[in-house]
Formats: sequence, structure tokens, C-alpha cells
Amino acid sequence: MKSKILELLRSTNEYVSGQEICEKFGVSRTAVWKAVESLKKDGYVIEAVRNRGYKLEDTGVDIFNKRELCRALNGNGLISKAEFFEEIGSTNTEAKRLADEGEDEGLLLVADRQLSGRGRRGRDWISPSGKNVYYTLMLKPGILPNKAPMLTLVMALSVASAIEDLRKEAEGAKETSGVCKKQNDDLPKVSIKWPNDILIGGKKVCGILTEMSAENDYIHYVVIGVGINVKLQHFDKEIKDKATSIDEAFGSATNRCNLVGRIIAYFEKHYKAFLENEDLSLLKAEYESFLINKDKEVKILDPKGEYVARAIGINDIGELTVKKENGEIIQVYAGEVSVRGIYGYT
Repeated sequence: MKSKILELLRSTNEYVSGQEICEKFGVSRTAVWKAVESLKKDGYVIEAVRNRGYKLEDTGVDIFNKRELCRALNGNGLISKAEFFEEIGSTNTEAKRLADEGEDEGLLLVADRQLSGRGRRGRDWISPSGKNVYYTLMLKPGILPNKAPMLTLVMALSVASAIEDLRKEAEGAKETSGVCKKQNDDLPKVSIKWPNDILIGGKKVCGILTEMSAENDYIHYVVIGVGINVKLQHFDKEIKDKATSIDEAFGSATNRCNLVGRIIAYFEKHYKAFLENEDLSLLKAEYESFLINKDKEVKILDPKGEYVARAIGINDIGELTVKKENGEIIQVYAGEVSVRGIYGYT
């Protein structure tokens, strides 16, 4: 009932009488009142005026729940099932459990807070509530296991594309508001630090962790976990110079459900392009347009010995192509890459 009333109020900018709602849904005025009060507790701003009815106010409030998530996904063809958690241990862990139980491809788990979030190499991922987006997408692609790592780059491109949309919208809002635009006053750029760190203005805003269950020639499932810093927040001393959030960088107020919807819409498109050739050939140019390493000096931390080279771009399977000082061109497929001027060599 709550969802039906909410959609009815969304369908108009005018007041909707309580009697009209009662007749449309065959419920009592008391039931309508209780549903509206419950929606208010969920964060929706609904004005109630005697003899006029109810009106949903567009206040820009970031309401982060399953109802808004499903609305933002808007029938996305990739998503078979979407679940929302106010709090969870780890969306990746839960997605793997459900995949082991036979859940279909396209499972999307979204959380406001994680208690056991993990980054690369088992590092903890700080997951406060009310600030960020944490989600995991579970896939069962019919590809060989050695091709699965490319999906991390597919997701990175999708996240960067969605955040770039927000940057452009924030730029447009500045211009239409009449704010005097000074030279070099553009909002900071969105970029990807190979292979999958998303940056805004050279500071990390998103991390991606991909895990897989597979045999030698068969993938049972892949889970792609994503954590995005969205709202203004305090970062610990050791990372405050390396991390940022979308709202801090753009001076915006991001709707988190809409952000997830945008990312998944991009991922659906990019995933289809990936599956067409089972590589990144159709996405390479778009990915490289965000690649902050491109044409930059990088330090390759190779177990056989560190060396400095210039990054050229990526190849069709997502390896970083670099040119060494002696002119040799090689493909980097493992190890850490650091970019001078972004993170130094750390």
C-alpha cells in the first residue's frame, strides 16, 4: 500500500485527496493516514492539508532504501533480484553464499553500512552508515576463468562513467545558478588508476574487489564488490590526502539510489560489449579516456625487480601496456602500479 500511495503522489505536483486515494485503492482513510505517516518516517516529505489532501515535496533528500533502489534500477534487464540492507557484514560474502545456494545471475546486493567490508589483500574497508554506497553484483558469465579479471575493468569503467555524469550535472548547475566561473574553476576530473581505482581530482573515491568461484575451465560465479565514498565525511589522517567523496569534490548532494541505478545501467551496456568478443576491444578507447596513467611515468613493482616506464594504455585483455626506458614495450598483468604525482610511489 505504501508503495502504491507513493507512486500516486509522485505522479502529480498537485494535492491528492484522501478520498481519492481511498477510492482508488479500496482502503479506509485510517489506512491511508497510517501509510502516509509510515512514509514520513522513511524520510519522505509529505504535506497534508485539510480539505486538499496530500502532496509529496521534492526536497532532494537522499532516501536510501529498497523501494528507491528498485525505482532507480527501473527494470534493468541485467538485474534478476535486488536486495537492500541497512547493515550487513559484507555484500560480497552474502552474494557468494547466495550464489552457492543457486541464486541466478544478476543478483544485486546494496548496503548502507558494512561491518566486515574488505579491500584488496584483505585490508579492512571503513564502512560508516549514511555516507556511502556498498554493493555487490553477482554474475555467471559463460567465459573461461582467465577472462574474469577483465570484469573488474568493466565495472571500473561503469562507475567512472556514472560519476562523470554527476560531474557534468554539477558543472551545469553552477553555470545556470549564475555563479561566476573563474579561470581553471572547472570541477575536478574523474579518472581511473589502472586497473580499478576510481579517482576524482587525483583522490580515490571508489574501490572494487572482484572474487570468483571456478574450476579450470568453468566459472561457477563472479562477484564484483564496489565501495563508493559519496557524502561529506571525515577521513582518517593517514588517508585524508588520498581520499575524497563525490559530494566533497563536486559540491553536490548525490542521491545514492540514483547513483547505483546509473552505474548498473552503464554496466549492462558495457557487459554486453565485453561478452560480444569476450574481451575489452569494444571498450578500450572509452576506458582509456578515463585512464590517468596514460602517457604518464609509472613505477612497476615487479617481484623480479622494480622499474620505471611510461604507460601507453591497455590492450584488449586489460593489461597495462608500458614502454621501458630502453624502448622495450611490455604488458603488465600483475603487481602494483603507482603514478608519479598521484600517489607518489606508494
